Amino acid sequence: MHPVTPAPVVLVTGAALRLGREIALALAAGGWRVAVHYRSSEQDAIKTVADCARLAGAAAHFCADLSDESAVRGLLPQVINHFGQVDAVVNNASAFEHDSASTFSFAAMEKHMRSNTGAAIVLAQALHAHAVARQATGAEAAQTGRFAVVNLLDQKLWNQNPDFFSYTLSKAALEAANTMLAMALAPEVRVVGVAPGLTLISHLISDERFQALHKMAPLGRSSTPETITDAVQFALKNTSITGTTLIVDGGQHLIKTPRDFSLI
Repeated sequence: MHPVTPAPVVLVTGAALRLGREIALALAAGGWRVAVHYRSSEQDAIKTVADCARLAGAAAHFCADLSDESAVRGLLPQVINHFGQVDAVVNNASAFEHDSASTFSFAAMEKHMRSNTGAAIVLAQALHAHAVARQATGAEAAQTGRFAVVNLLDQKLWNQNPDFFSYTLSKAALEAANTMLAMALAPEVRVVGVAPGLTLISHLISDERFQALHKMAPLGRSSTPETITDAVQFALKNTSITGTTLIVDGGQHLIKTPRDFSLI
């Protein structure tokens, strides 16, 4: 009898709520074992784990403050210790606070850069080290494109406006890191960006306004949780994609606006 290959393991950051939860559930349904990262929403993370477990049979939650470098560096080892391996990381968690050119500060920039950019790079670095170690010990045969990092970006990068100034800077830096990491971590690890448009209702806009903004996209709707989870799964599955970004926004980035969509 041939040994049973264990299901792959994916770490999804910010997976307790909203889009991160949807990504975690979709990957669980696709056969992944899911490490659900959260910072403060423990009960929501526990619920996501339970829902993932009903789909895939294996999930666990892990707490870490992504603005704390030591906590980020300790996150992947915790997941490896629990599951025995990690095959992919989806960097979904993001600090998202409003500032502008006039209210910009070093503190605001640093907060977004640490959580949105630095944490994603460190986790990619850690996955690469893990992949190399597995291949060196013979635990994993060399397979091009086997390991992957997916970074959630934003259509704002292709439709720039001065709102959410520090957040946008942090995502722009992460988009640049996609290219550099794809080069530096090859051939062991692929790095792919997924850039959503307006996807979920937030406290910034009413349901009625959300629906109106959604319909402004050239395709008649922007992104949905389903289209984003489809893109993430595609990025993880297709072993020939690296160093690029899938813009999944219904063409929203083609409509130039002077303000962020949530503030129009």
